[in-house]
Parts: sequence; C-alpha cells; structure tokens
Amino acid sequence: MQARVVAVHASTVHGFSKFEEAEIVLIEGQGVEGDAHAGTTVKHRSRVARDPLQPNLRQVHLLHAELFDELMAKGFPVFPGEMGENITTRELDLLSLPTGTRLRLGDSAELMLTGLRNPCKQIDRFQPGLMAAVLERDAQGRTLRKAGVMAVVTAGGKVAAGDAITLLLPDQPHRPLEPV
Repeated sequence: MQARVVAVHASTVHGFSKFEEAEIVLIEGQGVEGDAHAGTTVKHRSRVARDPLQPNLRQVHLLHAELFDELMAKGFPVFPGEMGENITTRELDLLSLPTGTRLRLGDSAELMLTGLRNPCKQIDRFQPGLMAAVLERDAQGRTLRKAGVMAVVTAGGKVAAGDAITLLLPDQPHRPLEPV
C-alpha cells in the first residue's frame, strides 16, 4: 500500500486539538500557514518559557492513523486532529523512521523529521488515561513514545487528504528519533 495523507489540520490558537481543513499550506522554514506553532523559533509555550530563541524543530506534527485504531480498540475514542497533529498519515511507520528522513507530500511539499513528540499532561486532560496509552516500555525498560513525530518544512506547498507520501531516507548511519 502507498503511504498517504489521511487528513490535515491547523489552528490559529494554542490548544490541544486542531481543526480539519480541506488543505493546508506548508511554508518553508516556518510550518503550516496560519497555525499557532508556525515560525522559525519555538512556539510551544513550555519551550518558549525556557528559551524563546531556540529553533523551532516542531513546525509540523505528524501522527499515524494506525494509532487511532489502536486507541479505539483500547476504549479511547480519539479522531484525527484531536491530538493536535497537523498531518495524519496511513501506511507509514513514522515512529521507526530515522532523524533527518524527508517526506514528500503531494506535488511539492517536503518535511524533514526532527524527532518524536513528547506527550505532556495535556493529553490526560483531553482524556484521562490517554498518556499511558501512548507511552509504553520496551523489553529493556526504555520509554516508547507513540504520539507522533515532529518535522520542519524544507519545501513549501499544499497538502490535502489523499496526497501520496514519498519517503527519502538520510544517508547512513541512521540515528533514531529522539524527543524534541
């Protein structure tokens, strides 16, 4: 199956969930046009409080639709956009991709993965117990974060549901995604 965009979302305000859009426009070096998290410097409130001049490695949040399937099976009714992602994907194992992976979306847009989303306590305010459902431990006791990946925009363009996603892996050696 071809990796695809399932849905796209944006919000002009800092909140947990984002609103579904017919299409979003990615702006190189900025993020999603009109989204509260767009910009060259960090926009997430907790990170702004620490250092408002740090680079924005979280311009675009991507989440795999397969997580929604998993959460539904565990009794958590969560739908695309509700966990704050800008782009919902299907048929792409986002969490296993290395840092620096590029994703071509549609005709011209391109993202570069910068790291994993580190879910915060807001997720439990949205639905109690959801934080535990998106965090697991592997056999070695390391935390596995399943709440999506973060990216920066390396080429602008429009993105809409149904767009194909092309994967471009970085040169070896690959570095696993870490929380950003």
